[in-house]
Amino acid sequence: MAGASKRFRRWEPGQGWLLPPAISDLVPEGHPAHFIRELTRTELDLSEIYASYTSGQGQPPFHPAMMTAVLLFAYTQGIYSSRRIAKACAERVDFMAVTGMQKPDFRTVNKFRLRHLKALGGLFVQVLALCRKAGLVRLGHVALDGSKFKANASKHKAMSYERMRQEEVRLKAEVDGWFERAEAVDLAEDDEFGKDKRGDELPEWVANKKKRIAKIKEAKAALEKEYNDEEDRKPPSAGSVGSSKRKPLKKRQRNFTDPDSRIMRTRQTYEQAFNCQVAVDAETQVIVAESLSNRQNDIHELPSMLAQIKRNTGRQAQELSADNGYCSEHNLKELSRRHIRGYVATSRQRGETGRRNGPRTTSMATRLKRGGFRTRYRLRKQSVEPVFGQMKAARGFVGFFLRGLQKVSDEWRLICAAHNLCKLIKAT
Repeated sequence: MAGASKRFRRWEPGQGWLLPPAISDLVPEGHPAHFIRELTRTELDLSEIYASYTSGQGQPPFHPAMMTAVLLFAYTQGIYSSRRIAKACAERVDFMAVTGMQKPDFRTVNKFRLRHLKALGGLFVQVLALCRKAGLVRLGHVALDGSKFKANASKHKAMSYERMRQEEVRLKAEVDGWFERAEAVDLAEDDEFGKDKRGDELPEWVANKKKRIAKIKEAKAALEKEYNDEEDRKPPSAGSVGSSKRKPLKKRQRNFTDPDSRIMRTRQTYEQAFNCQVAVDAETQVIVAESLSNRQNDIHELPSMLAQIKRNTGRQAQELSADNGYCSEHNLKELSRRHIRGYVATSRQRGETGRRNGPRTTSMATRLKRGGFRTRYRLRKQSVEPVFGQMKAARGFVGFFLRGLQKVSDEWRLICAAHNLCKLIKAT
């Protein structure tokens, strides 16, 4: 028999351990699981999470620091579902190194995340401070970009304002028609309603349609308020109509699953999504500012991102690059006001008054043209765009698990904190 003369190591899966194993026996020293566990235990301020545990009654819960460490480690490993996190805690030794062999179930993981979502999102600033302490935040050049991430809602659950009007009329006519038929056909009550009923109960399908009419009316009212609020913020023009008479555009849509999300254009198609922003240190790909909105365009995001860079790091970037979606006279003025040398693409941009280019836009176009192939604008493609690639391709985050603008914003901050943790792990 081939290999009969060769001796092999013993293989006895049922053999018990003489001594119980330690975590260090299962997961090698220097593994990210040890790093995140100890960082959470010793470096992160979790007082906001601890403060919510005030009652001494009931069974002791899992330690908040352990649960926080599990979530942070899971996000760095590209695992976001509470069921998959719980499964990993029961099966993967690297997760066992974080939990100390404890096994929270998926409901516990999900409830902890929802209960402390705001505090968990707030860890982004703390992780960024650790990156700054490790010398990973230099702010010589910061690149800004946005990307669309899917909302936890189907675009097929969205309806335009015009379609709402048509559907409301159709459903109301259908329900009214049922009542007319029910009143006219008294002799067929036994066949239609059953012998043991009075004949005046609403069938389930009618009740559901009435609920649909109510939801459509609610969505129409929300769209009208949203549109009128936008119009009220605009400067008045000659012949403008009062806000009480304004109606939303026919094509404006609202999603019934997550009303805060929007149908947005991506490179390939249209998705029900949110617009996620990051500002990245060009040398280290550490995220120094983040934001999330439900606006298709990026043009309004630059001023708030600049303010956040200063707030998060204590100082401002020396240079900033961004694509043409951020180009406007107002944004270029903001860069100048903050003494930031900007490199913002200007192609296909119109001035705020409708002209092709304003004076600042023209000056920016000249700066980029003079730089040629050596322009600092080239740093954008090799710094900020790969960050979205790492999130989507390497760690598999392509869409949100939560709904509602506030919850999704906190979830995005947690995603960005996990990204910075990955950079910090590699640097240490």
